Amino acid sequence: MKRYATIIGTGQYLPEIEVSNEVMAERIDKASPGLGAVIGKFQKSTGIRRRWYSPRDWATSDLAVRAAQEALRDAGVRPGQIDMILVGTDSPDYITPATSVVVQHKLGAAGAGTFDIGCACASFPTAVATAAGLVEANPWMNYILVIGAYMMSKLADPADVTSFFYGDGAGAAVLGVDSKPGFITSAYLADGSYHKHWGIYSGGTFEPASVESVEAGRTRVRLTQPYPPEVNHEGWPKVVRSLAERGGFALEDIDMAIFTQVRLPSIMLVMETLGLPMEKTHWIMEDCGYTGSACIPMCLDNAIRKGKIRSGDLVVLVGSGVGYNQAGVALRMR
Repeated sequence: MKRYATIIGTGQYLPEIEVSNEVMAERIDKASPGLGAVIGKFQKSTGIRRRWYSPRDWATSDLAVRAAQEALRDAGVRPGQIDMILVGTDSPDYITPATSVVVQHKLGAAGAGTFDIGCACASFPTAVATAAGLVEANPWMNYILVIGAYMMSKLADPADVTSFFYGDGAGAAVLGVDSKPGFITSAYLADGSYHKHWGIYSGGTFEPASVESVEAGRTRVRLTQPYPPEVNHEGWPKVVRSLAERGGFALEDIDMAIFTQVRLPSIMLVMETLGLPMEKTHWIMEDCGYTGSACIPMCLDNAIRKGKIRSGDLVVLVGSGVGYNQAGVALRMR
């Protein structure tokens, strides 16, 4: 019997410290009087009204473990049954070792292998595709835990207006084995010429951290040059069309399309470009902020909980991350 990978459980974790746009504006104003007014403009252009922060003594792995526990509970799988853990994040606990191995330890999944997926906010679709390949190619693998986690708020300068975007959170999915396809296909786009637009540019081998780089703020996440809107407005439809072509389905067959949760107007424009009604997408950024690598699994889980995704539905997930990386997967829900 051919083995197919399918999602058998999802979960998410949103921390408890609420940071409203009003609080954000006050904070920015204290650092740069008058600049807090830009927060209202950001809200209008993104739809984001608030975000949630973790306790400042937490690490990304703490978020990841809590989302993983919810997904495992939903799937009816114990930590000891997991064969592999994949963690997608660009706010890791450390440069090295991998965050996934820390998650494995904290979760108590002693028998699982681990590795990190490091393509920023495209990490979750990439990890799902990777997990599906592992399941289908390795008869001894039965359960793979895929997690997207984000704590960029802790790596941002609180006085920088771009800190408006960052919310903490984590989402997870458990992939298991089925006799009929769950995972259908994947698609990817990348353009490394944008790698200096947004990132953390000191602390790695390009520029090891130093007193000077810390004082200059180069160990903090920075937007150095805005991305042109067409990166997502043209890239996301291209990824979805590639999925449809490779997966042998029509665009109108899609029951739910979930995109990186950074700007609601971008999602609206892309859905119009694809000829799909807004009823076939879902968004959470207004209440969660931009949760980066976590936003797609969090949005997926939220849509399932709200009954917007049901068994048998055709779902596409499209992530877009700095670098830039874009990735998409098509799935038939169990």
